[in-house]
Amino acid sequence: MNQVKSKFYYGWIIVLLTFITLLVSAGIRSMPSVLMIPFQEEFGWSRGEISSVASIGILLYGLVGPFSAALLLRFGIRKVVLLSLSVLAVSLALTPFITALWQFDLLWGLVSGLATGMMANVLGVTVSNLWFVKRKGLVVGMLTASAAAGQLLFLPLLAKMTSDYGWRYAMYTAVAGILAVFVIVAIWMKNHPSEVGAAPYGTDEIVQPTPFRGNLFLSPIQNLAYAMKNKTFWLLAGTFFFCGFSTNGLIGTHLIAACGDHGMVEVAAAGLLAMMGIFDLFGTTISGWLSDRFDSRWLLFWYYGLRGLSLLFLPYALTATPAMLVVFSVFYGLDWIATVPPTAKLAGETFGKEKSGMIFGWIVVAHQIGASTAAYGAGVMRDWLGSYSQAFVIAGFTCFFASLMAIRVKRHLTERKGPAVQA
Repeated sequence: MNQVKSKFYYGWIIVLLTFITLLVSAGIRSMPSVLMIPFQEEFGWSRGEISSVASIGILLYGLVGPFSAALLLRFGIRKVVLLSLSVLAVSLALTPFITALWQFDLLWGLVSGLATGMMANVLGVTVSNLWFVKRKGLVVGMLTASAAAGQLLFLPLLAKMTSDYGWRYAMYTAVAGILAVFVIVAIWMKNHPSEVGAAPYGTDEIVQPTPFRGNLFLSPIQNLAYAMKNKTFWLLAGTFFFCGFSTNGLIGTHLIAACGDHGMVEVAAAGLLAMMGIFDLFGTTISGWLSDRFDSRWLLFWYYGLRGLSLLFLPYALTATPAMLVVFSVFYGLDWIATVPPTAKLAGETFGKEKSGMIFGWIVVAHQIGASTAAYGAGVMRDWLGSYSQAFVIAGFTCFFASLMAIRVKRHLTERKGPAVQA
């Protein structure tokens, strides 16, 4: 029976499993924003010191992406995800026993950063490339939105548990979530449509996966060298640097602490991030739908421009009424990570299906370098100046610059030919 023509396509199960995996990974990755104040009170660490750990984790989360793409193709989605979940669970289970900053650095800066990086945007792009020919933009949008959903589900719960029972109980709850995901991935995850006798969605031909013959460590580097010769790569990487600088590195890491500076309790501030997650869940999914139909360059122009306006508004919202923070959360949340589907599409158009996974992974590295810079820089600025306002304003203006960079990207509607580098 042809699976593509049947009423139900198993690829949507894979999308659901990937969504859940990325949801939990994103929820775990956002925990430092909840831990910042409790760690400051219990251990006496400064905002800058705690931010440095988050910064390292964010950076490694991005750096592992291109190599994750190679591992996913070499060993399959199921094995890589199960290994990553196992390492992440061990990291979190050991965290309640830390007593020194270097231990927090090791478990959250290094181990957790590497483990969650294996389950980042590259996983979503790999799934869409292997299982879908049509609806790729929608699938990438849905999987990208999982980060918002993870924030939506995890942050209020973890903040409430931290407030009522202490951060250690919140950590154990996160471990339980990871173990639950491990079980369902082990049972139902498949690596390729051919494993269930199906063709990629949008085609009728059942094909076998192309064996990965490249070097796991050299292939990502070779793809980077190839991409660096293309102006489009630098423009996409540059815009994504500013994307990370203005999202998870800044708002994702510091908004709860910034609200605390203005008298808002931690649980309420986490609720604002959760609200952003609700709107980003819709915004990013719609962005994927739009990227299948409209020029991705102009979508990025508007996304970055509107985000810049919202960040310039934030310092006022923090000192005004709570209603203004709600307005910010809605407006900002709608395009929190809506930039991913059009960026991934432009990378695919420029570099082709075979190379786009790893090259997009390198573009994500630029995103995480920007996020890492903001995570650490905003914490240091807060220690020096006593406020986050300057960091929010700087991020707003960088978004305007990113919007101008986006419209300079040249579209390539046919795949470019490049060196025979396995991707």
